[in-house]
Amino acid sequence: MKNNITIPELLCPAGDLARLKTAVDFGADAVYLAGEEFGMRTASANFGLGDLKKGLEYAHKSGVKVHITCNTIPHEDEIERLPEYLTFLNDIGVDAIIASDLGTISLVKKYAPNCDLHISVQSGTVNSVTANEFYNMGAKRVVLAREMSLDEIATIRAKTPKELELEAFAHGAMCVSFSSRCLLSSYMTGRDANRGDCAQPCRWSYSLMEQTRPGQFYDITETEKGTYILNANDMCMAPYLDKMAAAGISSIKIEGRAKTEYYVAVTANAYRGALDSLKEQSGGEWQVPEWVTEEINTISHRAYSTGFYFGRPQNAQTYENAGYIRDYALSAIVTGYKDGCVEAVLKNKFLAGTELNCLEAGNRPFAVKTDVLYNEKGERIDSAPHPMQIIKIPFERPIKPGSMLRMKTE
Repeated sequence: MKNNITIPELLCPAGDLARLKTAVDFGADAVYLAGEEFGMRTASANFGLGDLKKGLEYAHKSGVKVHITCNTIPHEDEIERLPEYLTFLNDIGVDAIIASDLGTISLVKKYAPNCDLHISVQSGTVNSVTANEFYNMGAKRVVLAREMSLDEIATIRAKTPKELELEAFAHGAMCVSFSSRCLLSSYMTGRDANRGDCAQPCRWSYSLMEQTRPGQFYDITETEKGTYILNANDMCMAPYLDKMAAAGISSIKIEGRAKTEYYVAVTANAYRGALDSLKEQSGGEWQVPEWVTEEINTISHRAYSTGFYFGRPQNAQTYENAGYIRDYALSAIVTGYKDGCVEAVLKNKFLAGTELNCLEAGNRPFAVKTDVLYNEKGERIDSAPHPMQIIKIPFERPIKPGSMLRMKTE
């Protein structure tokens, strides 16, 4: 008999139209994104009105919901432009709007009545009284602060209406400040994190200076590198999705609107596989499939942690550096299949004979050997050196267009 846990929604990031399509193709139940204003990720390409319509149509054709972030704290000149934008979102059929500013929330209710209201993580919700008050204000969902344990979330679930959905982050970058409420970037660089323009100074190297000895710097870790004392590890809750579901979380969220298309594909595919495995569990303690763990380690990431979910974080920071772990590189993206060959657009050079690994939507990754390579003209080649070049690889079956071929870099 299968378990009776309600499987959470898989909510994936979409920094632009290409990444939206990738998230949809690789298993997202919903995507979240922003227009050219009002969203807290200026590093993303984001969506013009035309692409927003295209993305919405593409997602809805696959039964995938679209959530739009309006989670900045708008200044007076910006909030005057918000009603027109909200009316547009309402008219094209956006599923939900994510907000935290009280003025924005009031405008969402007035100008986008057909869209669900989701309360952003920026609101810092960590208790049931706050969650209930947002529900009374018309919220369909609250995105919980990252600084919460699963026990605390379960308590909130028990003390709030069942109609109120609870969303929580399951994967991605963590912030050293409380739920992204950081002034460090604005103070040091003039780039406001609360308006989507964080310079990530928490990732920089720091040394110690004593007040009466200006200009004399002391390495806190007694190394030449100084210390990355503010640097938080990334979150990865893939092995604990059963516990997130049991706590009453309605939607698990993947961080990363500024991340690559490859990151979106890997995380969507891996977490989809993990949730499907949880859904099919038939007794006993659930274990995340081994291939899911392996997949999550193929993307560029910092050391993983479980954040606050199991109490005060342990091993939640890396002090040696702020760099990423990168074990794989994207080699090519599949475009079609003809005459027994997979056709792909080259992204990074590799030699004939390199064993590639294929990430195909709906499947576990599998090996693709490149003992024989052809160029676009059908001529045999020893290497595939030029980005954007079309290459052909003999293979026994078609591979879905949009699939990604990668190679191990170690």
